[in-house]
Amino acid sequence: MSSSSSTNTPDSPNRSLLQIPSPIVTRRTRTKSTTEIASNNPDVKGKVKYFCRTKGHGFITPDDGNADLFLHISDIEGEYVPLEGDEVTYRLCPIPPKREKYQATHVRIVNFTPEVHHRWDCKPNEDAHQ
Repeated sequence: MSSSSSTNTPDSPNRSLLQIPSPIVTRRTRTKSTTEIASNNPDVKGKVKYFCRTKGHGFITPDDGNADLFLHISDIEGEYVPLEGDEVTYRLCPIPPKREKYQATHVRIVNFTPEVHHRWDCKPNEDAHQ
């Protein structure tokens, strides 16, 4: 048995016959109908509560006081990595299968915090929690 095939050993968690879909809906995996729903929703305002560049996700606290919303890296528009406290606009996108919960899409930073913001094409600072 070669080392390249050792990733699918009998006791490997990857051996499952069923592929369980990820609950995270990215721009790449979003259906056309879900994308249209999000595109037709109005812009909403909020603030970045948390964003981790290395993990590729974070949360937005809506200005209207509703529950925090999930934010995926693929839904951020613009050239800068968001930081905690940045004011953003976004659109709500229903999360399948029941479409009862929402995540933020079309996210744009409209008011930057005073901290230095890095562009996406810059290497992340290993000491920072981005």
